[in-house]
Order: sequence, then C-alpha cells, then structure tokens
Amino acid sequence: MNPFFLIALLLIFSLIASKLSSRLGVPALLMFLGIGMMAGSDGIGSIYFDDATLTNHIGTVALAFILFYGGFSSNWQRMRSIVYRGTILATIGVVLTAALVSAFAYFAVKMSLGSALLVGAIISSTDAAAVFSILQGKGIGLKGDLAPLLELESGSNDPMAIFLTITILQLVMRPDEASVTMLVIGFILQMLVGICFGIGIGKLGVMIFDRIRLEYEGLYTVLGVALVFLTYGVTDMFKGNGFLAVYICGIVMGNGKFMYKRVIGQFHNSLAWFMQISMFLILGLLVFPSQLPGVAWKGIAIALFLMFIARPLAVYICMLKSRFSFAEQTLAGWTGLRGAVPIILATFPLMEKYSEAGLLFNLVFFIVLASILIQGKTLMFVARILNVDEIIERPPESPLELNPESGTDNETREIPIRENYISVNKQIHELKLPDEVRILLVRRGRNFITPRGNTRINPDDVLLVYGTDKELRDAEIRLAKEIQEPEDNAESIEISVSTPQVSVE
Repeated sequence: MNPFFLIALLLIFSLIASKLSSRLGVPALLMFLGIGMMAGSDGIGSIYFDDATLTNHIGTVALAFILFYGGFSSNWQRMRSIVYRGTILATIGVVLTAALVSAFAYFAVKMSLGSALLVGAIISSTDAAAVFSILQGKGIGLKGDLAPLLELESGSNDPMAIFLTITILQLVMRPDEASVTMLVIGFILQMLVGICFGIGIGKLGVMIFDRIRLEYEGLYTVLGVALVFLTYGVTDMFKGNGFLAVYICGIVMGNGKFMYKRVIGQFHNSLAWFMQISMFLILGLLVFPSQLPGVAWKGIAIALFLMFIARPLAVYICMLKSRFSFAEQTLAGWTGLRGAVPIILATFPLMEKYSEAGLLFNLVFFIVLASILIQGKTLMFVARILNVDEIIERPPESPLELNPESGTDNETREIPIRENYISVNKQIHELKLPDEVRILLVRRGRNFITPRGNTRINPDDVLLVYGTDKELRDAEIRLAKEIQEPEDNAESIEISVSTPQVSVE
C-alpha cells in the first residue's frame, strides 16, 4: 500500500475517532492507540513494526512539543499559589507511587526485583492531558485550584519518572558502574540546568518575537518550532533535562507579551495534536495484542493497586496540611491517568536488551490501557459525586488581535463587567477613562457588538479595550469600581471609539 495513502488514512480515522471520543467519554488518545493496534501486525492492517529505538526517538520529539504547548497554554497567575504542592506531587509523589507499586509487584505479583522496580518507575508519572480532554470536551471543569495543580503536576512530573527509570535500569544492567550518589547529584543538576535554560530561552524567545521582523507571517511559526528544538537540544548538551526545560520555556512564553502570540499558540495547539496522534499511532503499531493476554492478570492486579491504593495514598501524603479539601485530594488521586510517557519509558529496557523487556512493555501497555479505560470513563462521575466539578462555558474568541510595532506599548485587554460595577448601565461616553483608551468591541453573550458613544454597558459584558499597559490598568480600575465606593469627582471624559489601526487575524 502507498505509504502516503496509509498515513492519510490513519490520520483521517484518528480525526473521526476524536469526534467519537467526546461522545463516549473516552480519552482521544485511547482511540488513537486502538487505531494503531488495528493497523499493526496483529490487526487488519498487518503492518509489522518493532523498532523500539525509532519509537523512542519519535516519542521524545512528540513529547517535547506536547509539553511546550502544555506550558504555553498554562496561566501562571493561577499556578503561582500551588507551585509548592504541585512540585511536591511531581517529585515526592512520583517516588512514593513508584515505591508502592514496586513493592506490590515484587511481593504480591512475584516479579523479579529488577522488573518490579522498573515497572514501578515506568508507570509513576501521570498524564493529565487525558483528564482534561474529557472534562473540557464535556464543558466541565474543576473547582478552585485543583485544575492548575494537576496541570502543573502533569507537566513537571515526567523528568522524575525518566530519572527513576534510567537510574534503576543502570543499576540492574550495570550495577558495578552505577553509583546512587552520583545519579542523585546528576538528577539535581539536570533539574537545575533544565529550569535555568527553560526560563532563559523562554525570555529570549519573547524578546526575539517582539523585535524580529520576518518577511512572511508563516516564518514566525517556523521560529516557534526552532525554539522548541533549541531549548531541548541546548539543555541536553549541558546535561540538563530537556523535557522540563521545554515545559518551563512554554510557561514563560505563554505568559509573556509578543507579536503573533495568538498565531503561535494556535499553531502549537495543532502541532501538539498532530504529535499526540502520531505518537499513539506508532505506539499502537509497536504492540502485539496477541501477547497481552499472557500478562492480563498481572496487569489488572498492578493497575487496580495503582489506581485504588498507590496513587491516592501518595497524593494524601503529599497533600498533608494543605488547604485542599479531602474531596479535592481524592479527585487528585483519581486523576492519575497513565498515558504516553510510561509506554515511551517502557522502550528503554527494549533498547538496552533487558532480559524481561518484552514482558515489561506489554505489562506497562496493559496497565496504561486499564487506567485510561477505568479512570477515564469514570472521571466525570467521580468529580460530580465529590462535588468538585463545575460547568464551564468557553467564551468566543475576539476576532481582533493586535500586532504592535516594535517599541510601542499598546495592547488589547479584555475587561469583564460585573453586576455591582459602577460602569453598569452607563453609556460609553459617560465612562471616566484615560484619554487614549479605546473600546474596540463589546462581547455580550456569544455576540460581539461594535461600540458607539451611546452604547450602554450591561452586566456580564466583556470589553475589548486598547491602550498602553498603564492606561489599561487605570481603565480597569475605573470600570471595575464597585457601586458602594464613591465616584471619582473628576470630569467625565468623552472618548472616541474609532478603531485604531490593528491587524485582524
């Protein structure tokens, strides 16, 4: 079969599957994985594929772009208050989970010590992308700081799982050459180097995008791709953790201000989905479903222990004396879905020719499959039972995006209007705003209104306002002043609402 036709067919089937996944309440990645398995040597496609090294390389590239967009789309202001707890979950939580699973695999499932330690390390990290693909697909979110906590944990716990897997593999395969002390020191250095390069290249990226002037708009997305490769590559050259670096770089750039930010975000969103689809299709091809029944009982036992004991217990310990309620901690324990990273980590023993590598890979695949099926399918139900869910409605995106010229501070900002604000029921010409501020659009419900001087502001309107950062802060203070506060005696300023020269994307 023509390879181009085959790739197109797999991608089209994956898109159809993603549509079905939202209706079935099953993570889309599970559907992608299933399509890969159907196309594989044991499926109807009969495509033979067993290259673990190629799978590992593709998975590494894919994971880098997925983590970058995960950071880019994160709201740092929401995450700042939970950095400590998120870091504890991403480090100590991963170690506790690995230790508990390893002990269960060794004593209860009767695996060899090396394989028990490896399976614990490999499945110790979570994949919250699967969680939010279900919640957001159904228009359901999590209350309070629970969502940013899980988001931060999932984006930053992969380096710990990778370190544990590589360390244990070295201890098992080359015990005479491995030094636990040196490995721990190496891990700390990896984290520090990853953090430094992530922050540094992220800030450099914001500066470059804000100052460089490329001839074609499409070249900015190429620059975005180059920055991801640069971040991972340079960090790896200096013995740092590239995955942590690209995630932090994404956070820095996503919370910065620069030209074509919206375009870059949309492009990397699409690229992350493409990487995710490609990765799971290839992982599905690598699996031989006929071998899975042989590890079924071990996989079910470890998966159930992981879901009901290891992960929740690790979360409860890490969340001791936190401000999160017991219900929120319980939900955090239940959102420990396993996804792409454990399967990619399971290729390391295959590449090292570990004697039980095939057993480990099939076992890990089965555990991931069980986790996604059980936790993924019941997540919304558990969130509703624990009363930690809330309905979210995505507002329509503004059709305007400002691409300021170099050296200017002008920008656009959305200002929501609450019922008790003094600006409610006033016409635009009555508002006391700075001279250079312009109201470009008024979002009312799912509609956009072109404002005029006599346009009246209603509760729950969202104003798209244009001006410098200082002027916009002043405008926000005035518009959001509550009714019980005394009005400023300054004379009202009638403002023009003529649209300035902005580019519409």
